[in-house]
Amino acid sequence: MKTLDYLQLDPKGTEKTVEGLQKLLANLQLYYTNLRGFHWNVKGFQFFGAHEKYEEYYDETADQIDEVAERILMLGGVPSHNFSDYLKVSTIKETGVVSDPTAIAKHILDYLKELIAVEREVLELASETNDEGTSALVSDLISGHEKAVWMLTASLS
Repeated sequence: MKTLDYLQLDPKGTEKTVEGLQKLLANLQLYYTNLRGFHWNVKGFQFFGAHEKYEEYYDETADQIDEVAERILMLGGVPSHNFSDYLKVSTIKETGVVSDPTAIAKHILDYLKELIAVEREVLELASETNDEGTSALVSDLISGHEKAVWMLTASLS
């Protein structure tokens, strides 16, 4: 027996959702890696607060990565785990060393914009196949990322 048999989801119908989740996983992995770099390299008078906030962001992202990978498995897929694969499909790209908190916040906003766009794509795919589990997961991701956008834009105002 397969998980999908018990979830009562059509394997053919979930293939596109799995592809979308793989793209989301790749983007989350690049986002996570960039956040780690920001955490390590931030400088300036905002160091303490920014350093702590970036750690909070990457810890949250690590949990999100795990949830997305597990959902891929639930839907019968195998989550990618190689950075070479992530780099091929991710719309978020690697960032070099950035140490200015304002520049970092702008990068994070750009990444969140990309994540939200991919999440909305996956949400649409999941909705087409009545995949409520994926829809709920992705809806929660969107809500959290939208809140982060609001807070970052407020901090830059």
